[in-house]
Amino acid sequence: MIEVRNLTKAYDGFIAVNNISFKLEKGEIVAFLGPNGAGKTTTLRVLTGYFPPTSGYCEIGGYNILEHPLEVKKLIGYLPETNPLYEEMTPREYLSFLGNIHGIKRLSHRIDEVSEQLGIRDVLDRPIREISRGYKRRVGLAQAILHDPPILILDEPTEGLDPIQSIQVRELIKELGKEKTILLSTHILPEAETIAKRIIIIHKGEIVADTPRDKLHEISGGETIIYAEIEGPTDIDWSGIPDIIDAKIVKSIESRHVWELKSHTDIRPQIFKLVKDRGWTLWGLESKHLSLEEIFAQLTRE
Repeated sequence: MIEVRNLTKAYDGFIAVNNISFKLEKGEIVAFLGPNGAGKTTTLRVLTGYFPPTSGYCEIGGYNILEHPLEVKKLIGYLPETNPLYEEMTPREYLSFLGNIHGIKRLSHRIDEVSEQLGIRDVLDRPIREISRGYKRRVGLAQAILHDPPILILDEPTEGLDPIQSIQVRELIKELGKEKTILLSTHILPEAETIAKRIIIIHKGEIVADTPRDKLHEISGGETIIYAEIEGPTDIDWSGIPDIIDAKIVKSIESRHVWELKSHTDIRPQIFKLVKDRGWTLWGLESKHLSLEEIFAQLTRE
């Protein structure tokens, strides 16, 4: 549904996006992440036809974005970061205006439908300038899905929403993702982990990671962190477990110590055996991989 090959976008000699390539299939929800200035919004604007690429090839739904711009726009629902709205209109007037442009049949019914989905029925007939930032964001999302496009490109879809609203919008995006292709940009990394099945990270205009969510830990070399709470000495010799690459105590309460052990494999059975053989007491044993936030920090560190 979305194909990007060797995309570059430059402004007056500054390269905002540098020779990136990726592809999204139907039904994929992909999080497009990166620090400020990494090239996320520029990429989304190129894909939606707001900016022409300097070089490279972009295809949406089988159409070249330069050769068939109108066909491409029919296939896309776009929520931009700036969320432009006609504030003198009411949400109903705004959605009616856009719905007529798209030629939507039974438009009044469709407006009621998306208003219910996004919880904006109570403000449909109030001037947009008078509604809250959170409602404005949801009106922006309503216009993106109004014409039921097969592709959604969403830039910070939950910005300005309160926690309950954010949860509702995330659930809606996941539901829409069962049938649509969704590319979303967000600064809220736990949100990306919740919604997306695949993570793309861009840094300084270049893609530094593109991986399924459940294989994120492999980016950092597959490192696993084990927390073992042991009632025993502070000078444990871990050399008998060769897979351990680092070991340190991170917390102590009297004779109980929480050890942080780093390894490339799950070493919990070996730890259990060592503690049992030495006659110590094991109070807890937990395994975790690096979080998306930790991996993101590694990949985008200056």
